[in-house]
Amino acid sequence: MSDSGPQAPAGPEAIRVLICDDHALFRQGLRQLLELEDDIEVVGDASDGQEAQALVRQLRPDVVLMDINMPDVDGITATRTILSEFPRTSVVILTMYREDDYAFQAVRAGARGYLLKNAGSQDVVRAVRVTSQGASMIDPTLVPSLLREFHRLVNNPGTPKVERLNDREMTLLRMLVDGKSNKEIASELDLAESTVKNNLSLLFQKLGARDRTQAAVYAIARGLLPKPE
Repeated sequence: MSDSGPQAPAGPEAIRVLICDDHALFRQGLRQLLELEDDIEVVGDASDGQEAQALVRQLRPDVVLMDINMPDVDGITATRTILSEFPRTSVVILTMYREDDYAFQAVRAGARGYLLKNAGSQDVVRAVRVTSQGASMIDPTLVPSLLREFHRLVNNPGTPKVERLNDREMTLLRMLVDGKSNKEIASELDLAESTVKNNLSLLFQKLGARDRTQAAVYAIARGLLPKPE
């Protein structure tokens, strides 16, 4: 486990971030980038998936920035394990791999974000912020292949058909695709956040999805909503 010394004080609403990557220089650079933001606090960093799992249990971060190809325990496996224990934690995959299969596995594991390491610094900062609010952020170049793969999956003869969705459920789906948080959805629909959370849980069950990212991609792949421009 690595430590870069005392942290600058963060406000009570600071987003707690854990960085997981097997390259020390990349971890240090990412830490320096994020610590420039007043609303983000880097609480720790890990060099592999096994260490990340231990630190999540210890530090309870809001967001984990996770590499894929690491020794001992890879990022996909670590993501799956972390989210099985801490489903409210947001995992953003930050990797050099643009292969469709990696992105698909990451979404299936429950990652809320998938960015390439050549993404702009503000894209990384934005991913931390939006995923901490329950929304998703995926590199736009990977969206078409993800949609094709989910389309293949949901049209498999062995895949159960989706029940007909009512108007409220369709509205929720559109808001998920737009990346709106529970708070924003509650405000627009004049509902309590707890009601929105319950409605989303029921919607996920109906779609056979485990989280917002899968629900949004499933919906588009099934033709329930138009593909984003």
